[in-house]
Amino acid sequence: MASRFKMEFEVRTFKKKFAPIYVYYANGDDEPVPIYCVSENPSSTDEVCAKLRNMMFVLSFHPKHSALRQMRGELMQFS
Repeated sequence: MASRFKMEFEVRTFKKKFAPIYVYYANGDDEPVPIYCVSENPSSTDEVCAKLRNMMFVLSFHPKHSALRQMRGELMQFS
């Protein structure tokens, strides 16, 4: 999903298994914002992407996240 919106992304893997797993939105030096959490069994890929798009759409209205405001139309298009 990050590549679809031309965003950089980072995947961190650990030797130990963690639950819950969080997905964060980060913009520059700003504090990362958690936008998705899964505790045990993840949903389908489509459902996860829909939830991520919805949260990014909501964040696009916050004045601190102007980068998301610019892609608001695209976020709505894929919802």
